Amino acid sequence: MIPLRDDNPTSTRPLVTLGLIVACCLVFLWQISLGPTGFERAVFSLGLIPAVLFGSAHLEPGLEVVPAGLTVFSSMFLHGGWMHLIGNMLYLWIFGNNIEDAMGHARFIVFYLLCGVSAALAQAVFEATAQIPMVGASGAISGVLGAYLLLYPHARVQVLVPFGFIMHMMSLPALLVLGFWFLLQLISSAAAMAGEGGTAWFAHLGGFIAGMALIPLFKHRGVRFFNPPRRH
Repeated sequence: MIPLRDDNPTSTRPLVTLGLIVACCLVFLWQISLGPTGFERAVFSLGLIPAVLFGSAHLEPGLEVVPAGLTVFSSMFLHGGWMHLIGNMLYLWIFGNNIEDAMGHARFIVFYLLCGVSAALAQAVFEATAQIPMVGASGAISGVLGAYLLLYPHARVQVLVPFGFIMHMMSLPALLVLGFWFLLQLISSAAAMAGEGGTAWFAHLGGFIAGMALIPLFKHRGVRFFNPPRRH
């Protein structure tokens, strides 16, 4: 499923959501401006490398531009390619504005970063000896999805669903869309444990669970769980 939009209006402008999207896009433009070699060096310098984070490996001289602990944060703003960036920003735009609306701007940025840290650590713990950099906002965005599932499971989401070579547009409840997404992460993480990795599936799961756990602490008191559908 490829989400396009949701029918879930907000009462405030999603300033933080927009700011995060702009920040990730600007960082990616900076990455590609470095050329192929510079792009790779940036990923190794600012991406999260589990073995480096836990001290079992060290970066080559000249690559260590920030302390290893800070790469938990810097890795959230890097991306590995255009499709990686576009996919993440699409999900953040569709679901992030409602979560920001439910908790306010300041709380949302703290919530987003905590979900990103939780996601990064979840992946790092499962692959503690890995020396491949982990980059992307998907872990933090997974936290947004977990929060959205608890707050707005009945919201309608417009999605493109492939049927062979034909893309069909459907309006589905968020519970189905995000439940399917979470199931896909579970299946993919199981495949990764069998040696078929490449994507930080455990980061997605960790971020999603963190979002569900943190949303009761961050949402406004007047925001209920399992809200009924809202319309523009």
